[in-house]
Amino acid sequence: MYNICLVEDEKDLSNLIKTYLEKSNYNVIQLTNGTDALSYIGNKVDLWILDIMLGDDVNGYDIIKAIREVDKQIPVIFTSARDQELDKIIGLELGSDDYITKPYSPKELVLRINNIIKRVYREKDSNVINYMDYMIDSDKRIVFNNQKEVQLTTLEFDLLELLVKNIGKSFSRDDILNLVWGSDYFGSDRAVDDLVRRIRKKLPNLNITTIYGFGYRLS
Repeated sequence: MYNICLVEDEKDLSNLIKTYLEKSNYNVIQLTNGTDALSYIGNKVDLWILDIMLGDDVNGYDIIKAIREVDKQIPVIFTSARDQELDKIIGLELGSDDYITKPYSPKELVLRINNIIKRVYREKDSNVINYMDYMIDSDKRIVFNNQKEVQLTTLEFDLLELLVKNIGKSFSRDDILNLVWGSDYFGSDRAVDDLVRRIRKKLPNLNITTIYGFGYRLS
């Protein structure tokens, strides 16, 4: 799950944007002033949304300058009630990735964020799968639930990876035995049921459907 830091002093707008972003499976950190934003730099953030004019002496330009001292690549979107060309130019010169003028549609903001996230992260993290609240890294063979690592055994991870890479596809118990345990396994197919039970316990938000008399499907 990607972390988005939203720096916005209009609380109603901030809460509205947070709701839309969470529905799109983002984790949102809400900050209402520039001082707090400066203090938060260095924490795990994948994208910043900065209102240019804030309620204290620190503005969005000050924040992006501080961000760029730490990280040159992290995406930043500016928002502003002022539709002025100079603001956009300054923002781009300071290293922002986008600029959106208030009032704006929350859906439009989410679409812009999706495009930036896809361009910056997903294309280079092609082996990272996001499902519900879970992030599955196939290269590192680790799973995170809302940034907390979930400890899985080798077989648990192999079955999870099989299911999330084939959402909607039904697998028989024999299919799972061959694909997870290997064709040389000669034990009972009840081992599959036990493995699914353990995964469900560790990852309760997985929507694994039991197909009685056959096997399992993730939807």
